Amino acid sequence: MSIMYATQPLQPLLAREFDITVIQASWFTAVILLFMAISPIIYGYILEKMCAKKMLINASLILLVTNICLGLSTSYEMFLFFRICEALVIPAILTSLMSILANIDKENVKFNMSIYVAATVFGGLVGRIFSGFIATTFAYQYVFYSLSLAILLSIILIKKLDYSGDATMIKPKLNDVLNILKDKRFVVVYFVMFCVFFVFAGVLNVLPFRVKDISENFSEFQISLLYLGYGMGILVSLTAKKIIKFFKGEVNTILVAVTFFTLVTVVLTNENIIYLFLLLFLLCIGMFTAHTVSTQLANSMKSSQKSLTSGMYLTFYYLGGALGSFIPSIIYKSFGWDIMLYLFGVISFIVVLVVFLNKRLF
Repeated sequence: MSIMYATQPLQPLLAREFDITVIQASWFTAVILLFMAISPIIYGYILEKMCAKKMLINASLILLVTNICLGLSTSYEMFLFFRICEALVIPAILTSLMSILANIDKENVKFNMSIYVAATVFGGLVGRIFSGFIATTFAYQYVFYSLSLAILLSIILIKKLDYSGDATMIKPKLNDVLNILKDKRFVVVYFVMFCVFFVFAGVLNVLPFRVKDISENFSEFQISLLYLGYGMGILVSLTAKKIIKFFKGEVNTILVAVTFFTLVTVVLTNENIIYLFLLLFLLCIGMFTAHTVSTQLANSMKSSQKSLTSGMYLTFYYLGGALGSFIPSIIYKSFGWDIMLYLFGVISFIVVLVVFLNKRLF
């Protein structure tokens, strides 16, 4: 997850380095999120079963090499090629990790998964902050070399792991997918997270360029500190039960979270960097509350085919993120930050209406 998001605070720097536009730079994050969306389909058909530990080690070795190559890249095309290589293996790593966690300690699966979610959020946070710090203190190339070193350490630890089970892949059938989509509740949940992550990814991906527009004096490390609010995802994922209880049910919680998320999105037009920093904490609270509760809801609505409903949820979620990492950069380049946020506000408001009008389904 650190590797996935490490390029985000560096995008203005990389845009200058490779002489590219904000739209081209946005692909560095968008391409990985796109493969995260389609990976359940691709891997389900290519790999029926494979040793999870073996797949984890092989995919991590590829990631180690590609990160070194990113540091050595001298052109936009070369850099993007290696990001696409990473996009192909990151979903395999996450699938392997989840398979191992689900089977290595079956008595504590729920607890292990909650720690896994918190770890992915922490990875996204650390990746952004340390990349900004390393790029400012040394050079952006060292961001990727240090990540390769971290992956090397991970591989050494994985090899010591005593596990021989297979990574089970989802092989979706069209009829099964259509049957799930016939249930309007799933359509609502998938729509909610597609739109919310579209907006969230859009804000976070364009944010470094917005900061540079406010003042060119902001360093990559200062930009990366704006992502500290992302850490709220850890707090939200670990206190989700209490939040749901407070708002008396999952749907009420989603409704409040998305309404709050909408209001915060619109007021991000503020040019004061301190206010922007604080508002991003609030934005992350709204987004992660909606995401955590929606995940639980999607997994509890159907007693059978849980792997398929979860896989479809992730497909819609990451597809929203992939489009949100790319399309908003076009809007931002053409119309500016404020217009982009107002469009996000409209999208989020439609989500609130959809949830409110379909409350009775749940």
